[in-house]
Amino acid sequence: MNWILLFEILYLVALLLLILRVLYDTRSGIKALAYILFIIFVPFLGMLFYFSFGTNYRKRKLYSKKLIQDDHVRKELRNRTFAYSDTVLNAGLIPEVNHNLAAFIRKSASSPLTANNAVKLLLNGEEKFPKVLEALEAAEHHIHLEYYIYEDDTTGKSITDILIQKAKHGVEVRFMYDDFGSNALSESFIKNLEAAGVQTAPFYKIKVLALASRLNYRNHRKIIVVDGKISFVGGINISDRYRNDSLAKDDLFWRDTHLMLNGPATSYLQHLFLCDWNFCSLNTVAYHTDYFPEPIIGTEIGREIVQLAPSGPDSDLPVIFYSLLEAIGTAKKKILITTPYFIPRESLIDVLIIAAQGGLKVQLLVPCVSDSKLVNAAAHSYYTELLKYGVEIFLYNKGFIHAKTMVVDDDLAIIGSANMDYRSFEFNFEINALIYGKEITRQLETAFLNDLQESTKIDANDWLSRPRYIHLWEKAVRLLSPFL
Repeated sequence: MNWILLFEILYLVALLLLILRVLYDTRSGIKALAYILFIIFVPFLGMLFYFSFGTNYRKRKLYSKKLIQDDHVRKELRNRTFAYSDTVLNAGLIPEVNHNLAAFIRKSASSPLTANNAVKLLLNGEEKFPKVLEALEAAEHHIHLEYYIYEDDTTGKSITDILIQKAKHGVEVRFMYDDFGSNALSESFIKNLEAAGVQTAPFYKIKVLALASRLNYRNHRKIIVVDGKISFVGGINISDRYRNDSLAKDDLFWRDTHLMLNGPATSYLQHLFLCDWNFCSLNTVAYHTDYFPEPIIGTEIGREIVQLAPSGPDSDLPVIFYSLLEAIGTAKKKILITTPYFIPRESLIDVLIIAAQGGLKVQLLVPCVSDSKLVNAAAHSYYTELLKYGVEIFLYNKGFIHAKTMVVDDDLAIIGSANMDYRSFEFNFEINALIYGKEITRQLETAFLNDLQESTKIDANDWLSRPRYIHLWEKAVRLLSPFL
């Protein structure tokens, strides 16, 4: 009996401490109350659930940007970068309506506004991969890759062969992969890379004792940096499935969007890669000018204004989520969104409804069928709310649309890795690129309109008049939105 009493006392103490932690960590009062009730009324399982899904790792600083650096070099580079950024911001090169957005990202993510970039919009893997191979072949000093999914198929092998070849010829090659997304990579694949001189690192390797949190917090970024000058960022992973040519894995048409950057914007992707690398690798790399080449004075690589918006458990704020809210709030004419997964937070629904009710054209393009029935049902509950208030929703029929893009008016294009769902906003490490300018925005809008030709517009009246049991099922699944 004494042992039972001691166990009960220890359990109550643990329960009280966990409730205090929930109150301290959880911003939403409703969510905090839900966690507390679940912890109290579902013993042990409730505690496990909270540690798996409820812990606020952003607030608890579990993740950190662990740069190993020369303070003098870093300070000099930082001063140079942000002096340049302020010059761009104050030069009238971007519309006045976007100044708050650019300033917010600059302050919250230390991400500079950069001018004179050459930007190429790459639609689908068949456009991306040839450009990637060409850039890797030309590498002279270093190649940095960071991917959520990397598969050892035909596409992956073609890139791997170049990495090995370059490493053998003295080029620094660092290969970082997410341990969950790239779980199909074999031990022999990694050993072959390392034997050739390629440095490898799994991001946040999954361990049994920390399985839940490590499965939740994944690196969803897709980044390549070559010689600190040319870079790639967007939504396309390394796999045959992302292409629609003779090397395609199957007959499913895969619609996706990526960017190739050449210019000052690459420096921030380099910075982000080094942060992620030093977080997960034992072979840390120092901050050095070799990785941040100074632009040649008087040269103009391109004309595009670019800013990178990162987000993840290592950032103080959900930068990508807030930047999307700000971008939508500045719209004057139209908002065109493409996303494969649409399970947004309520505030995002609110700003879209406000925009539609204010007379703006708000169009949302999503897959006709998701790869998850639960995700599909949860997303449908949000469609119901948006359709009721004037948002137009289109279902892509040609294949699976995996692009994560947004067009705002005629001069803001956003392309990146972040879906419009809780996982991308709260759990994953993500990166979006914002291009402030008419040309890339026009190209992205053209791609969006072409995709609409392969889509079916949802009839609002038909959708809203579906049987009540369907609406009830979708609303019930919506309760699981933060965990899908």
